[in-house]
Amino acid sequence: MLNGASTTCCRSARTQGPSGQASSERREGEPNVSDQRPGRAGVAEHRRRSADPSEGVETLTVNNPSTGERLAVVPLSGAAEVDRAVAACREAGVAWAAESVVKRARVMFRAQQLLAEATDELAELVATENGKALSDARGEIVRGLEVLEYAAGMPTLIQGVTSTGIATGVDAETRAYPVGVVAGITPFNFPGMIPLWMMPIALAAGNSFVLKPSEQTPLTAVRLIRLFQEAGLPDGVLNLVHGGRDAVEALLDHPGVAAVSFVGSAPVAKLVYQRAAAAGKRVQALAGAKNFLIALDDAPLEATADAVFSSAFGNAGQRCLAGSVLLSAPQVHDPLLVALQERIAAAPQGPGTDPSAVITPVINEGSKRRILDAIAATVAGGARVLTGGELDEGGGGCFLPPTILVDVGRSSPVLREELFGPVLTVLPVEDLEEAIAIANESEFGNSASIFTSSGAAARTFRETIEAGMLGINVGVPAPIGYLPFSGWKGSFYGDLHANGADGVRFYTRQKAITTRWPG
Repeated sequence: MLNGASTTCCRSARTQGPSGQASSERREGEPNVSDQRPGRAGVAEHRRRSADPSEGVETLTVNNPSTGERLAVVPLSGAAEVDRAVAACREAGVAWAAESVVKRARVMFRAQQLLAEATDELAELVATENGKALSDARGEIVRGLEVLEYAAGMPTLIQGVTSTGIATGVDAETRAYPVGVVAGITPFNFPGMIPLWMMPIALAAGNSFVLKPSEQTPLTAVRLIRLFQEAGLPDGVLNLVHGGRDAVEALLDHPGVAAVSFVGSAPVAKLVYQRAAAAGKRVQALAGAKNFLIALDDAPLEATADAVFSSAFGNAGQRCLAGSVLLSAPQVHDPLLVALQERIAAAPQGPGTDPSAVITPVINEGSKRRILDAIAATVAGGARVLTGGELDEGGGGCFLPPTILVDVGRSSPVLREELFGPVLTVLPVEDLEEAIAIANESEFGNSASIFTSSGAAARTFRETIEAGMLGINVGVPAPIGYLPFSGWKGSFYGDLHANGADGVRFYTRQKAITTRWPG
């Protein structure tokens, strides 16, 4: 647990991770993620504190997905450590909730300045432990800063409503209050941005917070916590607990946790929502996706090809807004396939920390094998691989070439299931009506994009597509930080989305006050 100035880790249970195995061993001198100090080149170095009681605790190896290099070990904390983190939050949270919202906002302003100054350092951490390109890593830090900047406006965001004279001598008003201890459970694919979706709004609204980052990408989270501490956040208000399933379940069940924010796969999101809601907690669980890209005949070819390539293959397809199915109209279908193949052939592959790299790895060997198995099963069902689809063993790491699948049947699982990898399924369609019908069959509704020069077509798409985040000539329609990340259907469980006004409402509760004074 990282709590203010203290760092500890404790007993935990076995789970699987990047190597598929948990371990209680650590090599002599190997970094331990339970304690972090900034290191050279912006990459964190870690040292075990002399008072650290974690000797013998099960740990998980953190590997660089670009090289296979062993970066660090992460403790797999369990219920005892979670209980300590929640207790620290509850103790420190009383004074933090009572603090002036203006003073809380000033901490957010200082945090924004520190994080902005550390953007390159944080981006290198993200690129190292996640494997994504440095440009994408910088982009996610900037996106996270947007939310932090929004949260710094909390004094106006939580203003209540006042109605005077609702009856003779009677006034009414609303006031917003924090919910208490919030748990944030974040995934590997955006280790910088997604914690920043949650922590700033929750903290600025007066809550205390326990962050449980992905055990596969823990280094960025540690640095973020340190920066918030340097910004003046009081000890105990923000806590970090590492671990896997045991830590998550302990947070979901803990009676001291009032609200849970989760981002992850669809099956896990559903379980998190059900379990936390059954325990009486507020829950927002952002889940999986199957995002459709629609290219009409009047789409500008080169710009559309650039956008589709980036959407499908950026960050190795490991984005919940990644376009994984392209529905293309008759005249643009073949030219667009040729343009995509040209871009794939010209894209350099390399580690995320290489500024020239475009094709970067998936997170681990397990993901690589799972994606390859899905491609093989699709081909066995009658589909054809237009490009990619084979294991790239060159240079080590968890690289997969961008893959385009064609001749896929309408009943194929690849049209329904999230692969979370660099795979694009391309289907020809006759018109916009057919494309929307196919997309709306999906159980998911995270995002969808259309490429067209027609305002009428764009309007029809906007009004009839069943997805919550839409792009018009935009391949990755990520909302700016003050708008909600508004997935629909099976892409979201809960009532209030992350970010924007929804985020403020999620992390606060209202009192409606009716007043009459004598005299």
